[in-house]
Amino acid sequence: MSLVQHLLSARLPPRRRQVLPTAAVTAAAAGAATVLARVDPNQPGHYPGCPFLLVSGLYCPGCGSLRAVHDLLHADLADALARNPLAVVAVPFLLYALGAAWARALGRRPPSLTSVPAPVIWGGLVVVLAFGVLRNLPGWSWLSPA
Repeated sequence: MSLVQHLLSARLPPRRRQVLPTAAVTAAAAGAATVLARVDPNQPGHYPGCPFLLVSGLYCPGCGSLRAVHDLLHADLADALARNPLAVVAVPFLLYALGAAWARALGRRPPSLTSVPAPVIWGGLVVVLAFGVLRNLPGWSWLSPA
C-alpha cells in the first residue's frame, strides 16, 4: 500500500480526505516553483537536458519550458516568451485547473469551464504538434528556445 493510499484510507474526515490530494499537488508545484526560481536553468549542469533534443537534435514543444517558467517567476515576460511561448500561454490554464481542483476539494461548485469539449482538446493537440514542427523549420527560428 502506497503512502497516499494509506493516508487516504486512514480515518480522516471526508473533507480532509478530499483536500489531501489537491494539497499534495499544490505543495509539490510550490516546491518545484521555489527550486526553479532559485536555481537558474540557464546555467549548465543544474537540470537534465531534453531527451528528445539529445536523441534527435530537434526541439520538442516543451523545450525551453523550464527557462520560460524561471523567467516568469522573475517577472520577465519578454524572455519567457522568447524561450517557449506555448509554455507561457499554458500557465494561466494550469493555474485555472488548480483553482478548479481546489473548488472541488472544498466542496464548492467549480467554475463551469472545467468540462472541456473534445474538439477543444483535439485543437490543443494540433496546436502543440504544429508548434513542435514549426519551431524546427527554417524561418521560424523565433520559436526556438535558443
